[in-house]
Amino acid sequence: MTTTRFAPSPTGYIHVGNLRTALMNFLIARKAGGQFILRIDDTDPERSKEEYVDAIKADLEWLGLHWDKVERQSERLDRYVAAADKLREMGRFYEAFETPTELDLKRKKQLNMGKPPVYDRAALTLSEEERAALRAERGDGVWRFKLEHERIEWEDGILGHTSIDAASVSDPVLIRGDGQFLYTLASVVDDTEMGVTHVVRGSDHVTNTATQIQIIQALGGNVPSFAHHSLLTGPQGESLSKRLGTLSLRDLRASGVEPMALLSLMARLGSADPVELRSDMAELIEGFDITRFGAAPTKFDVNDLYPLTARILHERGFEDVKRQISDIGVPDDLAERFWMVTRENITTLNDLEAWWAMFRDGAEPVIDDEDKEFVAEAMALLPEGPFDDATWGQWTSAVKEATGRKGRGLFMPLRKALTGQSHGPDMSQVLPLLQNIKAKG
Repeated sequence: MTTTRFAPSPTGYIHVGNLRTALMNFLIARKAGGQFILRIDDTDPERSKEEYVDAIKADLEWLGLHWDKVERQSERLDRYVAAADKLREMGRFYEAFETPTELDLKRKKQLNMGKPPVYDRAALTLSEEERAALRAERGDGVWRFKLEHERIEWEDGILGHTSIDAASVSDPVLIRGDGQFLYTLASVVDDTEMGVTHVVRGSDHVTNTATQIQIIQALGGNVPSFAHHSLLTGPQGESLSKRLGTLSLRDLRASGVEPMALLSLMARLGSADPVELRSDMAELIEGFDITRFGAAPTKFDVNDLYPLTARILHERGFEDVKRQISDIGVPDDLAERFWMVTRENITTLNDLEAWWAMFRDGAEPVIDDEDKEFVAEAMALLPEGPFDDATWGQWTSAVKEATGRKGRGLFMPLRKALTGQSHGPDMSQVLPLLQNIKAKG
């Protein structure tokens, strides 16, 4: 069975970069009729917070990315202990005691000599006595996985044939000096024991994948199919790393972005196929093909989400927004008309509040100097409410007859006087919704 996973750390809110990974893994699993696991990477007790676990779940549920089961790495520490013991028995795990300063000095020396800055495995030459002395002096060391110095190769679902010389990579630290298991070991053990068959993640993990392949093989697991998607940049190709905090799914949701607008964009961004607005998840799943994605950095512009959101809302029926319209105070007898009048003039549902404020309280009139007398004469001819669909036509006909104005010269000053805007919905539909007309005063 095809099994994928999304493994966020609950140390903050997930953002569009995380979503790209989650969505690709979700779509692969669903297209194959397989399993999608939400795996909370909470091995860091200091930084992991339950509020972020809840927020991650809320964001995924908002998008409709429903998981088949939840796993928590903090509940699987015994499995990582067992794996570490197995690696020690095999002679593939060793303790090292260098301080960060010492490691930095070694790297600088290697670079000065034109060598790759790779850990020199000095810890392997230590005697038991030397290790005991260092442990007494510095406390427990870190545990490194001993790589076999050979070329590691795999067929990447996006990058194609990929190979890395293990000799050009430092033996990875899998356990910190304080005993905390790091992502690399926990992820390998989980992927192996949970039967994960496909792993899609960012291209910044390529080197990490190479080392993980050797760890999987050492532990006797099956190597999953890996695919590494490109990293997102800003619209001008700038790094998104500093802006990702403002591109959290939580903030996008609050800004009024529609889930299917976001999913439709992210399911195609960076692929050879154009972005197409999908109507539901089934269409999204059917149209997804991981092999269509490229390795080049992918430009993401948050502003692209708003036209897509507007298109979704323009087609939305009243029943789907009834609650939101009621929440902003629109009376039940006006609610459906209000939606039908405003839906093609909003970008997000957040815009409804301003429209209702205008209908309820009246707009500040915008009247050009040359139109002052005309507007005053027209307002004197406006019948008393309530207004209906015919009122606008009857009123403007009377104003035309009285003033001789016609066309744009007739209609535009009246629109601006009543709504404070030079564009908007059909005025015959707007007039019956106006509860307060300031231009009359």
